[in-house]
Amino acid sequence: MGKLQIEGMIPFQEAESHDVGECLLNVESCALYRMLPANAKEFVQKFPHLLEYLHIFPVDEFGIPLFFSELKRDIKGIKDPNLIYAAKPPIFVHIFFDPNDVRNFYIPIEPSFMHNVKSFLPAIEVKLVDLLDSLDEDPETAEQRSIVLKRLLQEIMYVRQPHEKLSDLIAQAEDVKNTSFGDKFKTFLTTDLTKEKSSETDPVFANIPVTKDGKIIVTQPMYEAIEYQIIRDKVDVGVLFPFIQDNFIEDITCDGLGPFFIEHKIFKGLKSVVGFNSDDMLDDFCIKLAERARRPITARTPIVDATLPDGSRINIVYSRDVSRRGSNFTIRKAMDDVISITKLCEFGTTNYAMCAYVWICIENGMSMFMSGETASGKTTSMNAITTFIPPDSKIVSIEDTPEVIIAHPNWTQEVSKGKGKGEGEGGDVTMFDLLRAALRQRPNMIIVGEIRGVEGSVAFGAMQTGHPVMSTFHASSVEKLIQRLTGDPILIPKTFVDNLNLVIIQSAVRRPDGSTVRRQLACSELIGYDPDSGGFSFVEAFHWDAVTDVHEFTGKGSSFLLENKVATMLGIPEHKKAVVYMEVEKRAKILERLHKAGYVDFYDLFKMIAKVKAQGLLEIEF
Repeated sequence: MGKLQIEGMIPFQEAESHDVGECLLNVESCALYRMLPANAKEFVQKFPHLLEYLHIFPVDEFGIPLFFSELKRDIKGIKDPNLIYAAKPPIFVHIFFDPNDVRNFYIPIEPSFMHNVKSFLPAIEVKLVDLLDSLDEDPETAEQRSIVLKRLLQEIMYVRQPHEKLSDLIAQAEDVKNTSFGDKFKTFLTTDLTKEKSSETDPVFANIPVTKDGKIIVTQPMYEAIEYQIIRDKVDVGVLFPFIQDNFIEDITCDGLGPFFIEHKIFKGLKSVVGFNSDDMLDDFCIKLAERARRPITARTPIVDATLPDGSRINIVYSRDVSRRGSNFTIRKAMDDVISITKLCEFGTTNYAMCAYVWICIENGMSMFMSGETASGKTTSMNAITTFIPPDSKIVSIEDTPEVIIAHPNWTQEVSKGKGKGEGEGGDVTMFDLLRAALRQRPNMIIVGEIRGVEGSVAFGAMQTGHPVMSTFHASSVEKLIQRLTGDPILIPKTFVDNLNLVIIQSAVRRPDGSTVRRQLACSELIGYDPDSGGFSFVEAFHWDAVTDVHEFTGKGSSFLLENKVATMLGIPEHKKAVVYMEVEKRAKILERLHKAGYVDFYDLFKMIAKVKAQGLLEIEF
């Protein structure tokens, strides 16, 4: 799927040719290998394509890249980076500086990088087509297709051992039985294989060593590289595969023809050496991406929002009719590891006191919106906050594209089907439909991925009937949030808005040192609507001070929610309402101790909080 990379985009003059083949046969004798640090030597022994890459990199001019088995955030300030890290072996990434641009280069190093693999691929594809006529299996999932393809590749190739002579293999090959597979898979494969059936007289077999019975002779590293390339292109997402596998990438953007652009968790904005230079190839790639996401795209429906198999969100805009620079797409990567609330405290996104305050509010049935602009980290923070929902709760989540992750065992995850807007038509199941259904499931908490349309009225109706709701929302302040809620297309009656108790405003802000960080700017309590003035009253319980980078508990001693909602629900007498502030301090200390004890994993933290609650340590005494 999508084989085209921009040729000649390696951002350096390749080093003079070395005898790479000899180095691969005897790594210990390679002069470049002996110069590598210990961790790099371990990598190149296991992954020969990495050594091939280093042979073309001009180490005499730029030095040997630094090698990292694992990246740490403290290297984000490194100037003129020249480093290689393991994304997900066998995939490595070279971050290489560009002195003429604010964006540095992102160079994926894959097994298919091996110089002799590309020359073998056309012959491999011809032989794959030759086996298609006898297919009788119908693999449907990506995993099943991978298994069948690997089996086919075993029939097509012979792995030459180091002690075997090539001439002997050509003369003494053994017959190999053919295996047959199914017609549906034939169609699946021929979508990408453009070669027609042919014999070994085809020009693609020129200089390709073939055994007497027709198997292509390869070395073990070549076999692994070819298998990687075929699975990557025929089953997975093609040239995007290394980017999807890199957990340090947050966003991938293809603006049209040209390179991909990357938002990296540590190195921020980067430009890749991978991209497209042909409209036809880019259009085909976008069509196949949409098919992988099961949301077909056409000239009549040129815009698609979907989810890739790994859970990443993708938006595709197809053809030059609506995109002047050609088809484009943006991918927001799914997170492999859910960030815990203690990690957010460590990052400075929030602090223990603010978390403790939110914990008490959520535990006592308050409804909350996590609001902010795009890519401000709203969903990440909301996922982390779900840890504070009582562990015995039943939770129903409703989303267009699945991003909410919850540790609770009693969790029903609903995803819309179709356009996801308005009331469903035909086979569509919209957010509105799912939200109405959720009200019949007796949930203790309803989580809506994002409120942006008519489902907002159902969500606020749920709040009125006593169902707490959590959701993300696109607004950069409480005032703008209220304007959007009460305006078209959401149209919440103004008298309903105060059913929403809590609004956290989160943003990506630039610090004085030039770094961009995510901060919860404010945590505000919505108090009510004044029909006489037509205004809403709300107060900030917490405020982020941009100068000191500290979250201040501005509502301490005067919190409307703690004193008039939580304390009243718990039956705390008027003269003892100060105990709720003591509870905030107590829970802040609990979170801090759990953090210091090493509870930074999302699921481990949830289990420990559940244990703390079971032991009765979260009871409010008065």
